[in-house]
Amino acid sequence: MAHTLLLVDDEQKVLDFVEPYLKGEGYVVVTAKTGLDALRLAKEHKPELAILDWMLPEMSGLDVCRELRRETAMGIIMVTARTDETDKIVGLEMGADDYLTKPFSLRELHARIRAVLRRMEGGAGGDKERILQRGELAISESQCRVWKQGEEITLTPTELKLLLTLAAKPGIVYSRLQLLQAALAEDLLNDERTVDAHISRIRKKIEADPSSPVYIQTVYGFGYRFGGGASS
Repeated sequence: MAHTLLLVDDEQKVLDFVEPYLKGEGYVVVTAKTGLDALRLAKEHKPELAILDWMLPEMSGLDVCRELRRETAMGIIMVTARTDETDKIVGLEMGADDYLTKPFSLRELHARIRAVLRRMEGGAGGDKERILQRGELAISESQCRVWKQGEEITLTPTELKLLLTLAAKPGIVYSRLQLLQAALAEDLLNDERTVDAHISRIRKKIEADPSSPVYIQTVYGFGYRFGGGASS
């Protein structure tokens, strides 16, 4: 079955540029030009992934990203002409899975779409259920779901992949580059510091005190390790 994508940009020329290409690649494409329309169409069509422009009328792409993330685990790629690194981190902290700067090539956009969709589908298809039990956390690889003390925690596809990578081998230290390669499996070179933004969001969801993490621990000068218990 074809994946449904939500393409959101207030510039018609961008929609005219991107939409035919994505349809030609076999996707079902739903377009919106405002933030409110994007939220409405997301509820109506339930797309697997949104390509979301930062600057939108009525409400910003960041606000749309925040609202989508409250209600769904769909993939989100932020697209913007802003090149400041701080803006990129803000977008990721709002729940985006990836960030693309204008101008971009259609091939690059497609590569990033495929990468995010792979993360979302990474745990599907296994016949045998496997639950990773790490302290108060239970992680289902086949269902792509996480629970803490029995209460389900909603993670984005990227967050889930990172958590699975770390939790699968407690105590093993991963550099940021290793996490990009092992957990994110990017087709394109990405900024290692984007890992920090994703880790920050995971900690806010799973840690009792994100400033003093028990599960995902920082190894200063190198990267991260999982320290939340070794039982399985």
